[in-house]
Amino acid sequence: MSIRSVSPLSEEVLESVEPMDGSAVEAALRQTAEASHAWAAMSLDERCRRLGRLGDRLRANRDEAAECITREMGKCLHEARAEIEKCAWLCDFYADNAHRFLSDEGISTEARKSYIAYQPLGTVLGIMPWNFPFWQVIRYATPALTAGNTVLLKHAPNVPACARMLEALFMEAGFGDGVFRNLFIETEQIRPVIEDSRVHAVTLTGSEKAGRIVAAQAGAALKKTVLELGGSDPFIVLDDADLGAAVEAAVKARFQANGQSCIAAKRFILQETVADRFLVAFSEQVEALSMGDPMDPQVTLGPMARRDLRDTLHEQVCDAIDKGARPLLGCELPEGRGWFYPASILDGVAPGMRVWEEEVFGPVVSVIRVRNDQEALAVANGSPYGLGGSVWTRELGRGEDLARRLASGGAYINTMTESDPRMPFGGIKRSGYGRELGAFGLREFVNIKTVWMA
Repeated sequence: MSIRSVSPLSEEVLESVEPMDGSAVEAALRQTAEASHAWAAMSLDERCRRLGRLGDRLRANRDEAAECITREMGKCLHEARAEIEKCAWLCDFYADNAHRFLSDEGISTEARKSYIAYQPLGTVLGIMPWNFPFWQVIRYATPALTAGNTVLLKHAPNVPACARMLEALFMEAGFGDGVFRNLFIETEQIRPVIEDSRVHAVTLTGSEKAGRIVAAQAGAALKKTVLELGGSDPFIVLDDADLGAAVEAAVKARFQANGQSCIAAKRFILQETVADRFLVAFSEQVEALSMGDPMDPQVTLGPMARRDLRDTLHEQVCDAIDKGARPLLGCELPEGRGWFYPASILDGVAPGMRVWEEEVFGPVVSVIRVRNDQEALAVANGSPYGLGGSVWTRELGRGEDLARRLASGGAYINTMTESDPRMPFGGIKRSGYGRELGAFGLREFVNIKTVWMA
């Protein structure tokens, strides 16, 4: 049984779900295909009204949804509530702006009339992760649905209750049978769904390994894909930075979702003249984090989502220490029940260490000291990943110059990396391709059609 919810706090099985058999998958595909015609023909005004109702349903069920998130993957409850609020904001954003993004775009040519029309592709399959179990789904599903596509969801196997609740909320908002459909399927069942002619595009948020497999399968079937994969975002602190502001943001940037975020700050690239002062203040705040039951409002660091993730993280930490990194804080496996890992800081991280080469998915900070802006940029861009990154400096022109040269899908000056419904989000290199959010995200899964009238 691979689809089961296990409490990261108690390590007890919360729920087991029997995977759908072939006939159930076929019925779901048939239902979604049948629903796609009416959904695509529905007016954009009506689709946007239902999107607005979805935002209302998310807000009305915020506490229940947040508790579901925290119970299944261990995120602190206040963060889970913020996740639901952000989902509702995204619904509002597309409901308010879809007409502007999807209206026909007139082009001046020698034709009597020529324009670009944005039309739905059909059905979009989303393969989603557990770390933001509501946000990741809403982030791909709402633009796809707004554009007139129907949606299938293959969620992570450790958050089945979140998947079920999402489907129920879409139904309550009036999206109808088959417009948003959850698939309780195992990994080996994904390929036939991707290859099915009733599925027209695929999006995945997850690991680089999963992205390569899904991209290959979708490519063989000539299906459009969007991939949002891993990240190893740099947090660059220059010698003139406001250290108080940088430290305060750094704690949230690294430890939100218990350090399990693709856009978390992972590599702290500090100029030598400020590194020690930054680390003293930063270590004090990190040490003050309270590890415990994520349902407790006083707790600020919950358990990791799975035992295997914690094991991998500790192996990375031990490898770094064996190769010369200095553990400033944490870095030891705690005893007792629950998949906890302490907030940890490794100083002196260098090439050849796993924490330098790989994504570090958990509450561990890698500190790299550099001499100047050029070395900071070289280290930041030396990663195989390219999702986001931030630069901290009082000289905005200096910060903007460095940010523009970061090899990443997003660059942030004097603020932490965050996704925002109004701005496109995605990566380059091994962090994937394509964009979510904003106008670009709404147009990823449409037929950008040229219409020419002679």
